[in-house]
Amino acid sequence: MKTIIKNIISFILPGIVLIIVPFYIEPDISIKQILALVTGLLLMCIGLFIMTLTISLFIRIGKGTLAPWSPTKKLVINGIYGHVRNPMISGVLIVLTGESIAILSLNIFIWAVIFFIINNLYFVIYEEPNLEKRFGHEYKEYKKNVPRWIPRLKPFVSDSELK
Repeated sequence: MKTIIKNIISFILPGIVLIIVPFYIEPDISIKQILALVTGLLLMCIGLFIMTLTISLFIRIGKGTLAPWSPTKKLVINGIYGHVRNPMISGVLIVLTGESIAILSLNIFIWAVIFFIINNLYFVIYEEPNLEKRFGHEYKEYKKNVPRWIPRLKPFVSDSELK
């Protein structure tokens, strides 16, 4: 029960980023063009799929959540994490971009750019140094081989997985 509550609470951050902030900064949420709506909805589905994959890996393999207050106990480098180091944030950015396209909102697009800048700074200044302390050589090898934002085509396989 405790784990279920932790996992539910971890959705607070994405909920704020994807729902509350966009509703606050975009007073006119209306459909202006059907093609934009369909394109935006397609992107949102792709982003939500990526987010679902990452959350599932955090829970199953990492034994933790996406929330900083309940981090994974094991480094997750499998699945989509073998292609890119921050797929959760990539998924969120794809959803935000989809939202901005769906309702043709420059405000939400600007929010997506700001969100990306904030996260890039957070990863460089705090997250990556912290992961190096927590997971040592395993994370350093992973970081050296897997890009932060642009996915690699062939998934990374660590030395320990080859043995």
